[in-house]
Amino acid sequence: MWLIDSEGASTHVTAGSDWCLVVDSSAPRAGYDMAEWGRVEVAPIRSETPFADHLGETVSAVGEERDPDTGRIALEITFASGRVRCDARSGDLRLSGT
Repeated sequence: MWLIDSEGASTHVTAGSDWCLVVDSSAPRAGYDMAEWGRVEVAPIRSETPFADHLGETVSAVGEERDPDTGRIALEITFASGRVRCDARSGDLRLSGT
């Protein structure tokens, strides 16, 4: 998943192959084929994602959870109207909002 701010800077959030949460600054790329695991499509945000409720809002805080053995496992992004939690469990990126 890529988060793009009002100035066009992008932050990439994904689950790493070692099951930790990976956060870096990279530009969105085109969709790609993962053979027997299917195709990954890159598309604009849809209304059913937790970030949809916060489009256009300023981020007021960011916090992370770390596991001493595996590294970053969760990132919580706070907006004026709520929070979005990104975490990696069993190699999958999960998003939840409050």
